[in-house]
Amino acid sequence: MRKMVKMSMAAVMMMGIGSVSAQAEGLDILSNIKAKGEIRARYEMVDQDGKDNANAFTNRLTIGVSADLLGTDWLSAYAEMTDVRALNENYNSTTNGQINHATVVDPEQTRLTQAYVDIKLGKPTLRIGRQMINLDNQRFVGAVGWRQMFQTFDAYTLTCNSIENLNVFASYVTQVNTIKAESTAAENGTANPTADSYDTRTVLLNASYKVMPELKATAYAYLIGEGTAGGSHDTYGLALTGNVAVSDGVKLNYRAEYATQTDPSLENSGYSGTGEKADASYYNLELGANVSGFLVGARYEVLSGQGNAAAGGDTTFQTPLATLHGQNGWADIFLNNGGNQGLEDMSIMVGYTSKDFGTAKVIYHDFNAEAAVAGQVEEFGQEIDAIYTRAIPGVNNLTGMVKFASYMADSKNTAGTGNTDTDKIWLMLDYKFASK
Repeated sequence: MRKMVKMSMAAVMMMGIGSVSAQAEGLDILSNIKAKGEIRARYEMVDQDGKDNANAFTNRLTIGVSADLLGTDWLSAYAEMTDVRALNENYNSTTNGQINHATVVDPEQTRLTQAYVDIKLGKPTLRIGRQMINLDNQRFVGAVGWRQMFQTFDAYTLTCNSIENLNVFASYVTQVNTIKAESTAAENGTANPTADSYDTRTVLLNASYKVMPELKATAYAYLIGEGTAGGSHDTYGLALTGNVAVSDGVKLNYRAEYATQTDPSLENSGYSGTGEKADASYYNLELGANVSGFLVGARYEVLSGQGNAAAGGDTTFQTPLATLHGQNGWADIFLNNGGNQGLEDMSIMVGYTSKDFGTAKVIYHDFNAEAAVAGQVEEFGQEIDAIYTRAIPGVNNLTGMVKFASYMADSKNTAGTGNTDTDKIWLMLDYKFASK
């Protein structure tokens, strides 16, 4: 796969140097060259029990260039670099050694985040190289765009929409490039060093069909191979989603989803080589409404836990390739999906949105364990999240955001998952630009 990425890089590097010589020799190697980018400056404060406060000032700069190749309309390439810089070190970035501070996983690093070639075979498109993959609501596969560095995949991906209302996605992933940077155990404050990527053998399959304007059915199979953080397993699921216009000014949206995890089919036997057997389940029910800009919604999500099963028994539900921020509270307390106890997340949302006002939301979460574990609590805690986003007047493509999260552990939750009170505040400006 490394050779494949290098080949993709070589193709896109020609965009700056090859165009001049190509024109001189009358050969149109590169055409329709376009550039785009993003500047995202952010302040993040974390107040967490047992740690010094984190105050992180960081910036993300992303620049990408695309071009058609060899004068064709079926062969193109794209390359993208992302740089993350910090203006201070008053936080644990996982690489700066500030382990007494609360963690903000935005370490300084520069990376080739995307480098791929697209081959259009009629409506089907084959993408080869380093790429971002965001599937559905990113509950299982995503680019983790909330953090300053992206999660990307070295993969061979085929997409097709040749049949009306049917979209098919298939990808073979050989390497996952995480949001983290390489660090020693001393730098990140853990017992082990961390790497910025890992090899894997993973197949991602996703197909959605629009049955009617109010109903879309999505079936998926994510076959996670050995080497993946969180272990190898197969996930099979079905989601029903849609938007329903009840009347003028009143729209409903819904999501009903179920998934199960089984032993990995891409491995010879067992689960991550431990001998455990993957047997876990997931379901999610969501209902929302937009009434002339006023927003209300409710969600009930369950990720099964292992409970008191003996070693070698059932496993907990894992989502190692997901964009986890925003799934179960913005304080990011449950990035491990509740650990051995699993997770039940009941949330309600109210808000308002309009072109002139922007969007404001307040969300309340009640977190509980899905499976009982001896000596641990069944009630984790509660969280209140709030956000306000708005386009900045007078500056095209500039957006401002204020965001807040406050997690309160249950009074009985003194040990185990979710036992630490945590408050977070974000202030962010996001500017996007592109050549015409």
